[in-house]
Amino acid sequence: MKSLERRYNNIADKNPLWAPYICLANAVKGQQFSRGTISHSFTKLIDVNEYGQGEKRQLINHLCTLSNIPRTTKKKALRPKLASKT
Repeated sequence: MKSLERRYNNIADKNPLWAPYICLANAVKGQQFSRGTISHSFTKLIDVNEYGQGEKRQLINHLCTLSNIPRTTKKKALRPKLASKT
């Protein structure tokens, strides 16, 4: 969890005009954080009065989706296949 908060703080420091949610979204993107970690960090880092309970649930779902984005590139083989001798 500390790494998520650290990532959030680094992004927020570099982009002071960004909203806290945008900083958190950039911090979780592709990092595969658990739903519990994201939810706890959302509650800790985002102002409670900024979003309603229904909105909060939707935003956390979106953050979980961002956190677990599948890879778009394929892993390359370490060794190329050799042509068979026939």
